[in-house]
Amino acid sequence: MSNLIHFSRRQVLVAGLATASLAAGSLALAQKAPRTLRIGYQKGWLSILKSRGTLEKELAPLGVNVTWTEFNAGPVQLEALNVGAIDFGDVGEAPPIFAQAAGAPLVYAGATVPRPQLEAILVPKGSPIKSVADLKGKKVAYNKGSNVQYFLAKLLDKNGLKYSDVQHTHLPPPDARAAFQKGAVDAWVIWDPFLAAAQKTLDAHILADAKGVVNNRAYYFSSRNFATQNPDVLKIAIRQINAIDTWAAKNKPAASKELSQVLGLDVGITDLYLSRADYGTAPVNSAILAEQQAIADTFFELKLIPKKLNLLHAAPVDLS
Repeated sequence: MSNLIHFSRRQVLVAGLATASLAAGSLALAQKAPRTLRIGYQKGWLSILKSRGTLEKELAPLGVNVTWTEFNAGPVQLEALNVGAIDFGDVGEAPPIFAQAAGAPLVYAGATVPRPQLEAILVPKGSPIKSVADLKGKKVAYNKGSNVQYFLAKLLDKNGLKYSDVQHTHLPPPDARAAFQKGAVDAWVIWDPFLAAAQKTLDAHILADAKGVVNNRAYYFSSRNFATQNPDVLKIAIRQINAIDTWAAKNKPAASKELSQVLGLDVGITDLYLSRADYGTAPVNSAILAEQQAIADTFFELKLIPKKLNLLHAAPVDLS
């Protein structure tokens, strides 16, 4: 009887070890299962990262594949994130605020350094508008829901005007450019490279840029679910983007030429654009998130979003 008991215990022990071994093997396979980073991008720096292939090379040892989908605007990318079509993308300051207000499950993954000179308000050559105060009652064109909407709100406030003191004309950049060229609007608030193109080809005059008004960062975003499960992937993506920034800062002529080909613009336009750009991308921290909170608060006060937002709900999973 004791031999029988001993044999049964041995069987149980062997069976247990086999089960544990199978479980460990399954876990290892699960950990090595292929992952995919689905990137949505607009023509620009991410296009250059795509062409280099360095992100794919660094992620390959982790079993991560990369796919790329091009979009024509940040808000469309955020809609794609909301329906689960992409995991990562680039956008300006304002679109994430509107997306969060609409319930998108976004989190901030990275941000550029401040770049206030890359957005400005333009007036035609010879315009009687000589100061921001002269905009009172005038037609001002800009893309609704974009970073320049926040810039305009703060610029007017800084110069003693109310948001309602100008006539707001909501037009996407191509239509705004046409309206500006025809004289259908008095001023146009726009960002680079559209800004540089208008200066070079329309002889437009900068009335004021965002320096001393707003920071004008660009942001990289992900979904809460992807960021929680793949923090290593996002860290590598932001590091690779910063590497492109570092290269561009040290090689402006080459960067301008490559960017001009990506954007389909004359190199003189991209030269002007990059001459006033600042470079650097890093993870989002508490201080940067506070800047986004100020934008959200401003939009709520202006009744541009329906509810007050808490930007901590869109904070990175490893916020510092």
